[in-house]
Amino acid sequence: MALLMFLLLLVFLFTGIPVVFVLFGVTLISIVFGVLTGEFNPLLLQALPQRIYGTMQNFTLLAIPFFIFMGLVLERSKIAEQLLKTTGLLFGRLNGGVAISVVVIGALLATSTGVIGASVIAMGLISMPIMLQYKYSPQLACGVIVAAGSLGQILPPSIVLIVLGDQMGVSVVDLFVAAIIPGMMLVLGYIVFIAVLAIARPATMPAIPLEERQKTSGRALAKEVTVAVVPPLALILTVLGSIITGFATPTEAGAIGAIGAILLCWLRGQLGIKLLRQALDATARYTSMVLLILIGATAFALVFRAMGGDYVLQDMLTGLPGGKNGFVLMSLLTIFILGFFIDFFEIVFISIPVILPVAVAFDVDLLWYGILFALVIQTSFLTPPFGFALFYLRGVAPPSVSTLHIYQGAVPFILVQLLVVAGVYFFPEIARWLPSLR
Repeated sequence: MALLMFLLLLVFLFTGIPVVFVLFGVTLISIVFGVLTGEFNPLLLQALPQRIYGTMQNFTLLAIPFFIFMGLVLERSKIAEQLLKTTGLLFGRLNGGVAISVVVIGALLATSTGVIGASVIAMGLISMPIMLQYKYSPQLACGVIVAAGSLGQILPPSIVLIVLGDQMGVSVVDLFVAAIIPGMMLVLGYIVFIAVLAIARPATMPAIPLEERQKTSGRALAKEVTVAVVPPLALILTVLGSIITGFATPTEAGAIGAIGAILLCWLRGQLGIKLLRQALDATARYTSMVLLILIGATAFALVFRAMGGDYVLQDMLTGLPGGKNGFVLMSLLTIFILGFFIDFFEIVFISIPVILPVAVAFDVDLLWYGILFALVIQTSFLTPPFGFALFYLRGVAPPSVSTLHIYQGAVPFILVQLLVVAGVYFFPEIARWLPSLR
């Protein structure tokens, strides 16, 4: 019954039915058949309300709405748009300068938004017209946008890391610190690739025309950089610094970030009821989605374990060839495939309760494994033909940009991503070193 329950879950996940309905539907079907066959004692459901109440009281998960709200306010107040235009002028004299500025702004947006859909859509709407205007190849423009927009999966304060830390029982602060070096490796890897391609094929990413650059004097550009870059950068460093130094918990830092985003918006004269209403509405929708999925996953896990499913899957996973390394590689491959079809919230809430006991049995370093988990999810979101980031960009790209352009543009950035994943796998100290200094 437990195996059938798990297989039924996988089948329905691939049908496109909303995950919340799949989790609750499979759970209800399994309860009915479990009671009829004597495999399940319905009295065990008495534990479900207590577990749901525990979820609603989870202080760590409270960070999610704060960080989502902070990112949405920064995005809707057009602070990101001004950042991109200013840094584009700053790097504009270089071939590939605008692409490099997109990566830099993508990293800044990632540390404030943490929601892949919001980041990719914002970057697509803001930067795609600019790059096409300056005669960038459509493939490169698309690749840069999906790669930069996906950085929110790994760069702190990543919502993925908050959820992972909560579900794995690992310190969220340690995960944030551990993600800094792999995240910076990705950013630098993207920039190095762009720089090399700019030298090898300068026609694919020309510099901003001289007449465009001359419209802004050096002093005016310096002023624009100060006004556009310094305030949001100061906010991001304040939020991250308060977490890393231990001055604030991730939840408290999220609240600081939300207030800081409102103040920035107010100082720019863009704070209004409409903006706040839109940001609050989107935050409520995202947060409700996360909690409903978590409650559905909690109900599923309770029934699944009651039928002995956790022991069955643990036996299967511990019996894989290669022992510990075989388990790590197979679980990451499974997560990679799941990333084609379902969002990271669903992946975490469904897979971690199954994977975690096996990882503990194999004495896997959960901090290292959590960073690999986040990197692999990010890679799957970039990978054709099903990557979520590719579909988000397709929704906002102009008609002149084809789906093939998006797929072709993503490939080299996927290779950079895989190199970082391999580096963290073979050299775990990349993830462990910074947390060991705390």
